[in-house]
Parts: sequence; structure tokens; C-alpha cells
Amino acid sequence: MHQSSWKSRRHRRRGHRHNAWFRPHGSNERQDAGAQQSPQGSSDGHGEAPSTSSTAGSSSVPDLPGYYFDPEKKRYFRLLPGHNNCNPLTKESIRQKEMERKRLRLLEEEEQQGKKIARLGFNASSLLQKSKLGFLNATSYCRLAHELRVSCMQRKKVQIQSSDPSALASDQFNLIMADTNSDRLFTVNDVKVGGSKYGIISLHGLKTPTFRVHMHENLYFTNRKVNAMCWASLNHLDSHVLLCLMGIAETPGCATLLPTSLFVSNHAAGDRPGMLCSFRIPGAWSCAWSLNIQANNCFSTGLSRRVLVTSVVTGHRQSFGTSSDVLTQQFAVTAPLLFNGCRSGEIFAIDLRCQNQGKGWKATRLFHDSAVTSVQILQEEQCLMASDMAGTIKLWDLRTTKCIRQYEGHVNEYAHLPLHVHEEEGIMVAVGQDCYTRIWSLHDGRLLRTIPSPYPTSKADIPSVAFSSRLGGARGAPGLLMAVRQDLYCFSYS
Repeated sequence: MHQSSWKSRRHRRRGHRHNAWFRPHGSNERQDAGAQQSPQGSSDGHGEAPSTSSTAGSSSVPDLPGYYFDPEKKRYFRLLPGHNNCNPLTKESIRQKEMERKRLRLLEEEEQQGKKIARLGFNASSLLQKSKLGFLNATSYCRLAHELRVSCMQRKKVQIQSSDPSALASDQFNLIMADTNSDRLFTVNDVKVGGSKYGIISLHGLKTPTFRVHMHENLYFTNRKVNAMCWASLNHLDSHVLLCLMGIAETPGCATLLPTSLFVSNHAAGDRPGMLCSFRIPGAWSCAWSLNIQANNCFSTGLSRRVLVTSVVTGHRQSFGTSSDVLTQQFAVTAPLLFNGCRSGEIFAIDLRCQNQGKGWKATRLFHDSAVTSVQILQEEQCLMASDMAGTIKLWDLRTTKCIRQYEGHVNEYAHLPLHVHEEEGIMVAVGQDCYTRIWSLHDGRLLRTIPSPYPTSKADIPSVAFSSRLGGARGAPGLLMAVRQDLYCFSYS
């Protein structure tokens, strides 16, 4: 009798532990059911699936220090402190596996679901109806129409035609940059043997359904890394390309001005290629070309603790000392100002009318909590968009020097990543360090679309993008160009 009661008590204790083990599972099911009943769900116009954690599928089991529970294999695995030859399981490998699973899921969703609505209740017919009834003015209608078409963009691979296809077979895209008219694309490719190769792609053939472009035959090679680049308007609009090359060994860094006609093989024999010049500078982090009449034919380079403004015609230089490395720059057009973003998080404007040794040349000062990687001045030159290495994107009012809007979702920890602002379409595009391309509404900061990379996430495979309403020229179609590895993709409006 005593023995049977003892067994009964031991059985109850086991049952108690058994029920406690699975009790959280039931509570999670209730929470998930409640979440599914929500009318908004996780697709509240953001176009991005929620991020997963290492315990997303194993919330019903206890966490053991130094171990990871695999929900698929339903067992614990030991977390190792580093890499060795025994196929270790580390937190980094778990994170990479989850990111790859999420990327594949989003790619599959994009293929199955061709159209994603950025704002609930808005489609082409409803927008047109609201516009006819007078509920939407012309500006709002165009903005919402662009948002709708951005949410419907579909990926197509672009065929790059060249007289020497082998020249592009093994070289990986590093940077792409569309000109003002969006009929040319300047490309920088990383070469396996080291250095960079750059050239120009004509976008005139970028039309449905073929999506073909032509790479000009003249490709230039340098054994130095291209640190920064921008279009330069010397003879005419976008007549040149300004490149900042890093120095190696005893060779100093330089800023090179290349006429775009050098890359075109069929220019007339009597056609002069234009000014070709090089300026010796220390290693530059950034560069910008001036379209301001008070700084005509000038360019700026952002160096370590210094800004150089150089006249291409006379070679005259102005030097402005700073307290930090200058990672990004842009000239204003109507006001004689040069905006700079620094590693310290400071954004300041240089008044070009002041001498480099004078006082008060800092016209505006703004501050981020992390290194500023990109600044973009809006058309009215009353606002400035800036992003930093903490993934923060802010819209600043230059009159009050206050942040008026913040754009959530960008991912960055230490990379030098640009912003692409397109006011005509009312959108902003940025590629994160997680290799996702995100598109926001400038009007209210809503995340409209999240586009996964066609390739697995890698620090060396962060896509470079270019967006335009006229890809291929004045009669071109709107869309997004994405260059990753050796491939070029077009996300066109449907």
C-alpha cells in the first residue's frame, strides 16, 4: 500500500512537469489565433514580413545556456564559441540560416503574388474614382498612382549585349549610376585579379518584353579601388564622370575627370572627347559636382578631416578643415552651399562665398547619433534627407534645423550605403546591409515595398540600384534597375 501511493505521487509529479513543459504552447496558439483575426495583420502596407528570431519556432521549450533548439529536428544543439573544422553551430550561422529562409520565402511570395497593394483599399479603379469625384487633387493622385505601380513591379533579368561577352562573365558589379536622362548607366565592376573596371551601358533597348541593353566596347581598367563617383557637367549635362581613386603603395590617390565620349567607340573622328584631367589628392571618401553658378566648373572631395573644393578650369583649391572624415557630400543648386555628412554624425553646410580661413563658413549644422553615409537635398532646398550607419533615415527642415520625419526599416551597421530620393514619383529607395531593397513614400514615411536580393545575403553581394521614371530615355518606362554579382535586373512598372 505504501509502495503504490508512492508510485502514484511520483506519477502526479511527472504529469505536472509534463504539463508545464507544453503549457506555453497553448498560450502561443491563442496569441497566434488572435493575431490572425486582426484585419490588418502583418501586411499593413509595409510589404515586409516580420523578422524571425532563433527561438521563433521553439517558444514551447526552455532555453538552455549554450544550446540551441532546432524546431525542425526537434532537438538541442550545442552552440560553439567559434569556427573550426567540425561544422560548428554558432549564433552567426543560425542567423544566416534564418535570413536565407526568410529571403526564399519572400521570393516565393513575389512569384506567386504578382501584385501587392501598399495601402489597403487602394487600387487603380478606386484611385480613378476618387480623383473623378474630387476627393484627390492631381498631386495626391499622381503620388498614390506611383505607389500603386511600385507595389506591382515585377523582376525581369536584363540581357547585356557586348562585342566581348567574356569581358563581363566573371566581373562582379560594384556600383551603378544612371545619368540625369536615365539613358546611360555608368558601371564599376570588381575584377578578380584586383582593381576595378568601369564603362557605360546604353539603356535605349531597355523595353518590354526583351529587356536588352548594350555595353559600350571601351572598358577602362585600374588597379586601384574606386572610392566615390558622380556625374559631372562640364561641356554639357553629364558630359563627364568624376572618379575618386584610392592610392596604393607609393602612388597617391587622385580625382579623375573622364569624358563619357571615351567609352563610346563610334564617335566621329573629328569629335573631341573633351577635357581629360586628374588631380592629385589624398584618399577621398566622397565627391560631388557643383551645378551652382557661383561655383561653376568646380567639384568637391571629402577627405579625412578636410574638404577640398577644386576648380577644374583654373586648378584653384579651397580647403576647409573639419573634425571628422567627410563620408558624403552634395552641392545645393540655388544657394552657394555644400552639404557634408561626417563620420562623427555631424552634417554641416559650407558657404562657398566665405574664404577657407574665414569665420562662419558653417552655415547649417545638424546631428545624427552615428556616421552619416548619405545626404540628399530636396528640390526646394528647404529640406534634406540623411541616413547613417545605425540604419536611421531622417528628413530635416533646414529652416528650423529640426527632424520632421523618420523612415523606419532601413538596415545598416557599418556600411557606406547611399540614398536615392525621387521627388517626382514621391518615393525614396535604399538598399540595406541585409541586401533588401526598400522603397518608402516621401509623403508620410510608409514602407511601400521590400525587395529581396536574388542571391543569398552576403557582405560582398549588396545590390546597387538606380530608379527612374524614364529608364532608357524620354520614352522609357518607369522602373528600378538592380545590379548584383554579374547580373542586371529590371523591376518595371506593369
